[in-house]
Amino acid sequence: MILTAVAEIMTTRIPTRSRRQAMDWSLVLMSQGIETIIDFAEESGWGLIVPEQDYGRSLDILEQYRAENRHWPWRQKISTQGVLFDWGSLGWMLLVSFFFWIQTHASAGFREAGLMDAVAVSHGQWWRLFTAIFLHADLGHIAMNASIGLVLLGFTMGNYGTGLGLLAAYLAGAGGNVATWIIFSAGHRSLGASGMVMGCVGLLAAQSLSGSRTRTRLKYALSGLVGGIMLFALLGLSPESDVLAHLGGFVSGFALGGLLKMKSRLAQNTTANVFAGIIFCVLVILPWWLALNHAAVQ
Repeated sequence: MILTAVAEIMTTRIPTRSRRQAMDWSLVLMSQGIETIIDFAEESGWGLIVPEQDYGRSLDILEQYRAENRHWPWRQKISTQGVLFDWGSLGWMLLVSFFFWIQTHASAGFREAGLMDAVAVSHGQWWRLFTAIFLHADLGHIAMNASIGLVLLGFTMGNYGTGLGLLAAYLAGAGGNVATWIIFSAGHRSLGASGMVMGCVGLLAAQSLSGSRTRTRLKYALSGLVGGIMLFALLGLSPESDVLAHLGGFVSGFALGGLLKMKSRLAQNTTANVFAGIIFCVLVILPWWLALNHAAVQ
């Protein structure tokens, strides 16, 4: 009886939602040198018993663990192999659709202010590298990019993180426009999000890259790259499309994906994804503000 009372005084119970969470938290605490006992009671469910003197530190460790591993609720597994799809890509689809609605109801000056014009970019209008992504030639053009982009961007955001995946794909789309500007600096005009869509293909192809030098990993990396190239050929080499912008987007996406693979833990980092999301918003608002202001003074 005395030993039981002493044990109750010397230990504290941390409740958990399930047996799995209790096991996960137990491993987290043990990795920090805190001894735990997984406990189950009919009236209170699953929990962890920890030494009373470690209770405060245990809560701090678990709070940090939850913050670093908190998942965006629309980021879900779609197969038993752990493939992730982020339904936040719906927001991007709605955004480009909103711009298309503005484009169809605004004057012709709105489209002229934002489309990709290599000569204008050479004269300092860098914002066209970004604004052109949100403009489309007609309903069929926006429907194709929005539908394919919804799927590919969803996988990209699922694998790289909601904010980081979105920003990387957007920068890849701008990279496609940079390619057309460099090659056709004397004159080239284009518009559309297809460079960004091809950027997603490049980012997904880069997912197979690994620092491991084993034969299995090299075979997996080569298979991923070949698969990405085949998907690019299927979607990005249409004769009537801007093939150079597509190629530039694919290459930019692959390069950005390789860089992000070096810091793969960032995909789960809430702060990094929020910061990337903020940068994306700035790179949408600022270029359009500059574009419309420049058009107003012409």
